[in-house]
Amino acid sequence: MVELRDLGDGTLSRGFGGDTLNTAVYMARKLEDSAAVEYVTALGDDPFSEEMMDAWRHEGVGISHVVRLPGRRPGLYVIKTDETGERSFFYWRGEAAARDILSEPACRSALNAIVDYDLVYLSGITLGILDDESRAELLILLDQVKAKGGLIAFDGNFRPALWPSYEIARTEMEKLLQRCDIALPSFDDEAQLFGDKSPHDTVARLQALGIGEAVVKNGAEDCLVLADGTVSVVTPKKASNVVDTTAAGDSFNGAYLAARLLGQSAVEAAEAGHRLAAYVVTKRGAIVD
Repeated sequence: MVELRDLGDGTLSRGFGGDTLNTAVYMARKLEDSAAVEYVTALGDDPFSEEMMDAWRHEGVGISHVVRLPGRRPGLYVIKTDETGERSFFYWRGEAAARDILSEPACRSALNAIVDYDLVYLSGITLGILDDESRAELLILLDQVKAKGGLIAFDGNFRPALWPSYEIARTEMEKLLQRCDIALPSFDDEAQLFGDKSPHDTVARLQALGIGEAVVKNGAEDCLVLADGTVSVVTPKKASNVVDTTAAGDSFNGAYLAARLLGQSAVEAAEAGHRLAAYVVTKRGAIVD
């Protein structure tokens, strides 16, 4: 998406972002040449889409599975932050080309390529922007990934505005979680959607769904790490000066997944996630220097 950041003086700065894209960028930075990171989406044929492609290429994120749809546009969002650095988002997604990634025939070859990857990461926003038929197609695709030995990683990242009801969101999220190998939720999202009373409740619910690895993020509080049947507590690194919490969770996920692919333990990966997130929130915008 095109990112506009309110600078508080009546002006805006422009960048790019989006939850899964943020994670892909931070993964690519961490992995460098150790593994290939590809982003799968649809963009338009406008100048902003072209700038995004150039930026992703510069970051080392593969763009061979990015489909350009003539006459379409990317999504747009504006970030406003309060005096504590807590952010609010305002979205214009209605015409975003990515909404049709699973229904456009032109995207089929890019989607078919996914099944050969070792790890596929997606989010609740991925689900939320799709229609019912596309979500069903996505589940079929993920089943094919798993049949070939690939892993599925998922962050629920619940955004109520994307869903017609909480019940439908819960149902669709659970279908995805039943196929998930690595869950990376934030506790506040899980509490809002599923009514979890504590991060331990979230871990127990994920275990009941058959998920063997999970990190329940909890902002500046301790996170819980489930791996090999053991639940560990990992205390985050405290940020020195929080100015913008945009992409805190996305950057955590990127560092966590990269660390796991590099052979680090789940606890070590969570520590890496906390370190990166603690840096990202001291800068403005989703993708920082």
